[in-house]
Amino acid sequence: MDKGITRTEISTLGEFGLIEHLTKNIEFHNASTILGVGDDAAIIDHFGKQTVVTTDLLVEGIHFDLMYTPLKHLGYKSIIVNLSDVYAMNATPTQVTLSIAFSNRFSLEALDEFYEGVYAACNRYGVDLIGGDTSSSQKGLMISVTALGEVTPGEFVTRNGAKKGDLICVSGDLGGAFLGLTLLEREKKIYLESPQIQPDLEGQDYIIGRLLKPEARKDIIEFLGEQGIKPTAMMDISDGLSSELLHICKQSEVGCVVYEDKLPIAEDSRQFAFKLELDPTACALSGGEDYELVFTIAQEDYDKIVLSEKVSVIGYVAEAAEGARIITKGGNTHEITAQGWKAF
Repeated sequence: MDKGITRTEISTLGEFGLIEHLTKNIEFHNASTILGVGDDAAIIDHFGKQTVVTTDLLVEGIHFDLMYTPLKHLGYKSIIVNLSDVYAMNATPTQVTLSIAFSNRFSLEALDEFYEGVYAACNRYGVDLIGGDTSSSQKGLMISVTALGEVTPGEFVTRNGAKKGDLICVSGDLGGAFLGLTLLEREKKIYLESPQIQPDLEGQDYIIGRLLKPEARKDIIEFLGEQGIKPTAMMDISDGLSSELLHICKQSEVGCVVYEDKLPIAEDSRQFAFKLELDPTACALSGGEDYELVFTIAQEDYDKIVLSEKVSVIGYVAEAAEGARIITKGGNTHEITAQGWKAF
């Protein structure tokens, strides 16, 4: 069926009809969810666990561009970016609430597509959608997600526990999402100037996927639990590795040393960076939106961490007086500066 043919105006349902339509197929994954959508508030009971809460606001034109972001991918990513923050606390996400404000540019079919992505993420990560709100907006789309998670008392990990001598680790690879964004923005510019020219994404599925469909690193948290490793500090990489490292250093009152040749960069990302005449290291340090985890561990856990091919040890925690530094492949030392995403 061509989606361009059918268009149902939201106004034909009304607010309650819309909520009922969008939430009619919810299935719960967690025993802690007592009551979900359909009442004045949801009820959850974490049975003696501590509760983690995080929230994110995504605004059209600031955080996403619907010219190249499919609504299904946007729904998926809206959930993922919040789950990533829960995992960064060493916790397990269990519930989310989702609020959206949209203009009359959006049809019921468009919202269905968005929610398809939302439910795909909830099902993949075993999370329950338990509430939210819908509103009209004068212009564009706004999305607010709150995620709740649970953690055994005392097992949560903050940004302020890194100690001198700890090892600095990152999951996955870095810089891909930034390069995906760079490619899509380039093709958008060409299209706006010459609409007859077809976008050329050059077979760059990997970096485009890193931007449009990120995953939260549930697998890393599970691996750390299985190995009995509790990180001393941890964050998810949303604004860029350099920015997150400086947060950890500031809050833990330490310095750090990172080695350029240890930074994990996918070959697809490296080659495309060279093609654009960009430095892959700068992309890895400042790119943002990778949603990998950066964490510090005690040196005695090194033998356990090397069991994971998904984790790279990229440096160590130093004294605060040493600052935050990167040692290049050529042996030069540079100060790490935060050049990642700035919200304002």
